[in-house]
Amino acid sequence: MALKPIITLPNKNLRKPSKAVGLIDNEVKKLIADMKAATLNWEDKREHEVGVALAATQINDRRRVVIIRGDFNDKKNREFRTLINPIIVKKEGELVEDFEGCLSIKDIYGKVPRYSKVRVKALDEEGREVRMKAEGFLARVLQHEIDHTKGKLFIDHIKNNSDVFYRLKKEGDLEKLDYDKEIANNSILW
Repeated sequence: MALKPIITLPNKNLRKPSKAVGLIDNEVKKLIADMKAATLNWEDKREHEVGVALAATQINDRRRVVIIRGDFNDKKNREFRTLINPIIVKKEGELVEDFEGCLSIKDIYGKVPRYSKVRVKALDEEGREVRMKAEGFLARVLQHEIDHTKGKLFIDHIKNNSDVFYRLKKEGDLEKLDYDKEIANNSILW
């Protein structure tokens, strides 16, 4: 089985909305397996990062499918939950600004405002309806991945550009980037 690569900016397909999955067949299940393999392969090459989630669009497939890691804090736990045709039915709580990164935006992190709580509706791999309430980091991850299904990236939410971009150093620490020198004219991001 050939590993599907994770596409990165400036690939324009990341900006295209996904299409709803009508039938959950073996082709969709293969897509889910490809997504998990791509995420784990990405993660295995990074000492200080965990592949917490992926949308199908990130492996250049326009079906509305998202996978989310079962345990964000345990890199050894390689299980994922699948959400097919996920939608946010309600955003709640306050807007909280926190760091986000993306497997499709290499080495760049930013402070992104997200709602602290969300309610999501989707289908699981067997076609059963799933409803979930999420808060904190899981709520952030769900909003990030569902944005991918709409062709939106985390950098699109950043308003105060001059003070919110960071790069992960080899040691695992984040260093603030100079917006004017390293971000503003970077056609890869925009």
